[in-house]
Amino acid sequence: MAGESTSCTDAQQNGDDRPTVSGSGSVRQQLAGLVQDSLNSIFPDEPNLEPIVAICQNNFGDYQCNNAMGIWSKIKGRSTRFRNPNAIGQAIVSNLRASPLIEKASVAGPGFVNFVLATPYIEERIHKMLLNGVCTWAPVLPLKTAVVDFSSPNIAKEMHVGHLRSTIIGDTISRILEYCNVKVLRRNHVGDWGTQFGMLIQYLFEEHPNWEDAGDGVIGNLQAFYKASKAKFDEDPAFKERAQQAVIRLQSGDEKFHLAWLRICEISRMEFEQVYARLAVLIEEKGESFYNPYIPTALQELRQKGLVEESDGAQVIFIDGQSIPLIVVKKDGGYNYASTDMAALWYRLNVERAEWIIYITDVGQSQHFQMFFSAAKQAGWLPKDAKDFPKTKHVGFGLVLGEDGKRFRTRSTEVVKLVDLLDEAKTRSKQGLIERGREDEWTSDELEHAAESLGYGSVKYADLKNNRLTNYTFNFDQMLDVRGNTAVYLLYAHARICSIIRKSGRDIEDLKQVGTIKLLHGNERQLGLHLVQFSEILEDVLVDLLPNILCEYLYNLSEIFTKFYSTCKVVGSEEESSRLLLCEATATVMRACFNLLGITPLYRL
Repeated sequence: MAGESTSCTDAQQNGDDRPTVSGSGSVRQQLAGLVQDSLNSIFPDEPNLEPIVAICQNNFGDYQCNNAMGIWSKIKGRSTRFRNPNAIGQAIVSNLRASPLIEKASVAGPGFVNFVLATPYIEERIHKMLLNGVCTWAPVLPLKTAVVDFSSPNIAKEMHVGHLRSTIIGDTISRILEYCNVKVLRRNHVGDWGTQFGMLIQYLFEEHPNWEDAGDGVIGNLQAFYKASKAKFDEDPAFKERAQQAVIRLQSGDEKFHLAWLRICEISRMEFEQVYARLAVLIEEKGESFYNPYIPTALQELRQKGLVEESDGAQVIFIDGQSIPLIVVKKDGGYNYASTDMAALWYRLNVERAEWIIYITDVGQSQHFQMFFSAAKQAGWLPKDAKDFPKTKHVGFGLVLGEDGKRFRTRSTEVVKLVDLLDEAKTRSKQGLIERGREDEWTSDELEHAAESLGYGSVKYADLKNNRLTNYTFNFDQMLDVRGNTAVYLLYAHARICSIIRKSGRDIEDLKQVGTIKLLHGNERQLGLHLVQFSEILEDVLVDLLPNILCEYLYNLSEIFTKFYSTCKVVGSEEESSRLLLCEATATVMRACFNLLGITPLYRL
């Protein structure tokens, strides 16, 4: 399936068409701009001072500038008018230009500058988002095209829970970049080339001589077919030799062998699509076989740069700071993962013109990517400075564990099939809905839709809410719990907000046009402040590509809304119009979060 843009690029053709909003960039970016101007006026001879602005973690303000102590450590001992970091903080405040963004700026302790945002600014920013769309809150990124390389199962092997994290994390990162109006090339670098295909094809020919007329059923269970061919390959030396010859004939273009290879690949793809369809993941296959013709070109360029050397019969690249080299051509003249990865990178840089190339695999492959990226830098394909474009990033992730703390498997020690896992999540969710009486209230289609959203969404969220670098324990009971930090709880919270709006009987679209937002109660303002921080939360996610930051924001949003609703009457209050708009803004941002996490929002539960 070809990758498509999510959210913002669906709603508008390009970034230039976005409606104007009050201010430019996220709240933090606007504050940073004010601080930058202040620093430039105070320290004209220090051009490299960058503003350090963060959300306040105390009760002194909404945001905090933390530059003073760092500047003091840099200038103390020189001839300076400043006696301590507090004086630098005071100077930053004194030199701030007037802005409708800030209600108050004060200095605490050793120069911490605390900002309180002007409440009318928060009100206006939220209202304009409701009028112009949540796309107007998308961060602006300094790139146009990215490649996200994720999922990447092996042909002839079924997808299992080991592929879950790559697929879900990769989809979410793609969605966030697309929301930011980046063209994302979603790439499924499947293992569809190599020695195992000689084994599979030869086994097919010998066990099913009439395979061409027998249809896809001749192979049956692909996993069982693979195991049977592997067993014969390991136990029968004569078969092993015939399989090795089959590889040569496949790679030389023999039509019969090529057709058999295509048949095996197509059967695998159909099984992969069952998973992608359940997860609503869009991805375009460009596997090892696609990049294979580009390997000679890439290696020739590396040779011309003097990077490829002979070592123990293999051709290698010696990497600065590494004790072992990167092998790009094996002793037998064959290619390997490094050969394919170098060719794929060459293609992505020179043909697809990607500026950011992101690889999503388990942390066990970290050293390979570190060496591969270093080789590309030595070749001049990538800049030495990691901040410059084009750049690459390996997004590593930990294991999915069972409740015994070991790699998640079934009792027969087989790794769990991903499609079975997803189906069980849906089945359990459906049973929970039936137990709550929804079968009597909804159509069968509505029940199925809700079960899919809850089941598949719970599996995704249980993965994404964890720091991707850590292992996490897969537990159906926990992930499907209606309480706590789960997708089920959040989907119910969103549905409750929608119910509040429906029960008011007001036309929310009309209200957006004629109503206003007034954040008079402290809990109203706290909710409004959290809403306008959505943009910078996405900026934080993109720094290290950590989706758990977005999950934490979404859960906190739900908790802050609950606090607001428990203290601020909505329907029937004097502030009904304003508070209904605040409810709608909360639901809108929650839906944006769900969409970025690949979860289908539900409007009634």
